[in-house]
Amino acid sequence: MEDSANHSMLPSTACIGIGQITRLGSTVEALAPPGGGCCPRSGGDGQSGRGSSGIPDDLPTEVWEKIKNHPCYSEEAHRHYARMHVAVAPACNIQCNYCNRKYDCSNESRPGVVSEKLTPEQAVKKVVAVAGRIPQLTVLGIAGPGDSLADAKKTFDTFRMLRERTPDIRLCLSTNGLALPDLVDEICEHNIDHVTITINMVDPVIGEKIYPWIFWGHRRLTGKEAARILHERQMRGLEMLTARGVLTKINSVLIPGINDEHLIEVNREVKRRGAFLHNIMPLISQPEHGTYFGLRGQRGPTARELKAVQEACMGGTNLMRHCRQCRADAVGLLGEDRREEFTLDRIDHMEVDYDLDGRREFQRRLEAEVDMQRGAKQEALAFAQARAVEGDMKVLIAVATKGRGRVNAHFGHVSEFQIFEVGAAGAFFVGHRRVDLYCQGGYGDDEGLLQLTRAISDCHAVLVAKIGACPRKELSRAGVEPVDQYAGEFIEKAALAWFADYRSRVAGGVIVHAQRGEATIPPGALMAATVDAAA
Repeated sequence: MEDSANHSMLPSTACIGIGQITRLGSTVEALAPPGGGCCPRSGGDGQSGRGSSGIPDDLPTEVWEKIKNHPCYSEEAHRHYARMHVAVAPACNIQCNYCNRKYDCSNESRPGVVSEKLTPEQAVKKVVAVAGRIPQLTVLGIAGPGDSLADAKKTFDTFRMLRERTPDIRLCLSTNGLALPDLVDEICEHNIDHVTITINMVDPVIGEKIYPWIFWGHRRLTGKEAARILHERQMRGLEMLTARGVLTKINSVLIPGINDEHLIEVNREVKRRGAFLHNIMPLISQPEHGTYFGLRGQRGPTARELKAVQEACMGGTNLMRHCRQCRADAVGLLGEDRREEFTLDRIDHMEVDYDLDGRREFQRRLEAEVDMQRGAKQEALAFAQARAVEGDMKVLIAVATKGRGRVNAHFGHVSEFQIFEVGAAGAFFVGHRRVDLYCQGGYGDDEGLLQLTRAISDCHAVLVAKIGACPRKELSRAGVEPVDQYAGEFIEKAALAWFADYRSRVAGGVIVHAQRGEATIPPGALMAATVDAAA
């Protein structure tokens, strides 16, 4: 056992209810060492802010350069830059009760799912083809369908070839951490400067409820002993990566009744070891996926429960809220899956042209647009704050967007909404809601419209580029204001302009401000926590 992990062994978490958990945020901050851990305003919404907006004052320039166009490490970047996963790592050295890698469906989006397993050579061919067609692709990750380090040769062979063929693309990997300490040197040799570790516990008593076995030392181990070894290896690997300057993101699956309250301890411990981001994700446990938890009725968290845990961790490791829980073969912007365009048989018939200079020029123009959006956001924020009053209201709004940080999607054509909390302090991204397409083939589905309306019924408004008469009427009846006068505008600028008008109407007695109820969110549609729209 490594000494560095011994002192992190924690007792079972206190017996508190999920409704009380929001009171513990100050505890996390009080226990964190001064100046320890990550830079607090980089990619998610830690103690100093709720997302990226330029280079934060306390973020080193060299770190900013690593995250500014990384869609997983920067909320701002995920609106503009694409990522890609290649499925070259089918083997796994642990079993998780929430995972079943045998399942595949073209309409299914969750970690571990793939349609094609690739050899390293096939993966490189696919990356070159995709990067030639998607110039905003900046990141290549290996995240399964098993563990990227369980059969490390395939992973590193892929990275070695990609360094030669695609020198402008950042390399990332995801791992459960069991094999990590033995491979940190090789990770650094391949210039992999972003690593995600899935850490669901820092207490083996809780760990044995999540992991039925690990394969370690040529043996299959079970119970608390297996969980203890996994925990120690994860902590040691995280410390080693931090010491080498590698940015780490911690993924944690929130499992109600098992590790929900305990994730506060996880957040504290990973911050102490230098984690850059903490991504607390909802358990996906539909029975049809065939997982242990799913078949035994273990439910996932509600939006309110997920929000409570995330809020309790504010002040600890900086939080990521824009995760899509991607497939292991995802391609495109987060929330936009284009993998069907790049199957192996289709790539064989493509003319592949990896134009490095052309890609760099495209990204230079894209960065200029991001800078312009950032300026518009700051201008709108200054305008709103100048008119703020004490005790001002906050509301949730939904936004229909196709990307680029703009209100640019038709209401009936969206498969997800971005959710923002808007108030005098600004417009803050807080999550996504997946929805079924309402308009298909030119016709709207009445039942689909009802479900879609319920999915955003906790919002005061929905900002769209265009909307038909029928959904406009249904939304208004449900108390959600359809807003289309800001089509094409940057999201934060549009949101703050709408909020200024809304607040003016409330002050003038034209409308009465009231807190909205909870949304009815279909299983699997919850991407991140919502917030209470408090008056």
